[in-house]
Amino acid sequence: MKALLFDFDGTLLDTNELIIQTFMHVLEERFPGQYSPKDCINFIGPSLKETFEQLTPNEVEEMIEKYRQWNEAHHDELVKEFEGVVPTLEQLKEQGIRLAIVSTKRKDTIEKGLNIMGAKHLFEFWIGTDDVKRVKPDPEPVLLAIDKLGVSKKDVIMIGDNYHDIEAGKNAGVKTAGVAWSLKGEQFLQQFNPDYMLQHMSDLLTIVKES
Repeated sequence: MKALLFDFDGTLLDTNELIIQTFMHVLEERFPGQYSPKDCINFIGPSLKETFEQLTPNEVEEMIEKYRQWNEAHHDELVKEFEGVVPTLEQLKEQGIRLAIVSTKRKDTIEKGLNIMGAKHLFEFWIGTDDVKRVKPDPEPVLLAIDKLGVSKKDVIMIGDNYHDIEAGKNAGVKTAGVAWSLKGEQFLQQFNPDYMLQHMSDLLTIVKES
């Protein structure tokens, strides 16, 4: 295995609480008393455009802007690192494994999270919603990453915490890995048949060695 593509939110950085609280803030203002934090878990994974097209089809851009303003204002206080992520990434990088991010958030927000983690230097690039016309589960962002890396599909794994990541990897023709620390749960991800299920980030060290 030569290259690993990572989703960002909920995979490399624990942004779950930030996302849930942001959705609660904007939805409580627009639909008082109609949504709970548990409801908001369903909005983790899809792009903001997809989510608000379903919830407020006539106010998509306005709701996205409100979401981003609150999210950015509270970002640093509500995100936290997943245990073992950065040390594992450092080891993979030392072994010559190429690392990139394929996310459904904007590039500047990905960079903000990477700076908090101190992990910006470990990735060759990050692909966000501003780089593509179609987001995961469409294969476009994964295929773009493969093209930028210049590697064969057989040497790539797409890793994520949501079905969008698994489906995008499959649609692009690469191997896939789910993460057991997904907020939606390991059992939820297993139904999409990823090639691997990571119980801990360090599992990647074994997978890379054996594949």
